[in-house]
Parts: sequence; structure tokens; C-alpha cells
Amino acid sequence: MHAVLRSFDAGSRAVSFMLGGLALALAGAALFSQASAAEITDWAGRVLGWTFVTLLASLVFICLLSWVRLLRDGITPETEVWFETGVQAANGVTTLALTFTLLGISLGIGSLAGQELTPETIQAVIRKMTANFSLAFMTTVIGLPVSALLRSLLIVTDARNRNLRGGAGAGRALYTRKGAQS
Repeated sequence: MHAVLRSFDAGSRAVSFMLGGLALALAGAALFSQASAAEITDWAGRVLGWTFVTLLASLVFICLLSWVRLLRDGITPETEVWFETGVQAANGVTTLALTFTLLGISLGIGSLAGQELTPETIQAVIRKMTANFSLAFMTTVIGLPVSALLRSLLIVTDARNRNLRGGAGAGRALYTRKGAQS
């Protein structure tokens, strides 16, 4: 029962961080764009697509759950698994962003195939093509910084945990230069 409660605690904290981050992102976007939260949400669904948003949210949740476990549990064999899980999920955000970028470019180019280009149809063809290119580039613009932020959060927290446990020289071998003198 204790393990279930600890898992529920970590999950609820991860959800809280995720919703807090979403609220801050919406507030920042509303401040800079002069759009309402409803308009920003509509734009996200229209430009990015709900599939991208849902997959991104899932990967962000996994990263935040891993981060909460790193913060709470310190250095244990179990947190090694959580660290690797979080880093892999952060890398998954990058993969997701680049996959949707390629999808948007493919859809944009594919919208030209089979279309007759005449002075009357050119506006509609260009409109559809640029909508697909918007998907391509916005997924990258959003996904890559989110991935970098999540990866940094996990790596810095892991390094802090290692330094707290064993002093300044206790970092991962991965983060130290070979042959460096202590």
C-alpha cells in the first residue's frame, strides 16, 4: 500500500508541475500575442494538431514524473531507471517534433501533386501548402526547446543528487573527461 501511495504522490506532483507549466505558457503566450487562452488553444489544435499535442503532453508527463522521482528519492538503483526513462522521453520529444516536421513538409509538397495550377486555383493551393508548412515548422519550434529544457532538468537534478551523495567528484563517468585528474 505504501508503494501505491508513493507512486500516486509522484504522479500527482508531476501533473501539478505539468499543469502549472501549461498555465505559465498560456499566460506568456497570451501576454505576447494579445490572444485569449481559448484562441491559443484553438490555434494549437488547428496548426499543431491534437495528435501532436497529446503525444507531446504524454512525453512531457513521463519526463516530469521521472524528475519528481529523482528529486524525491535521491540516488538509488531505482532512480537510475527513472533518470534513463526521463532522458529517453525527452529525446522522444525531439523525435516527435522532427517527425511532425517531416510530415508537414511531405503534406505541403504532396498538396501540389495532382493539383492543376492556374491563376484561379493558385491562391487555394498555396494556402493549403503553407498550412502544412506551418505544422512542419511550429512542431520543431515548440518541440526542440521543450526537449532541451526537460533533458537539462533531468541531467542537472541527477548531477545534484550525485554531488550531494558523494561530494564534488562523484559525478557520472559519462560527464567527466577520460584521464582528468581529480
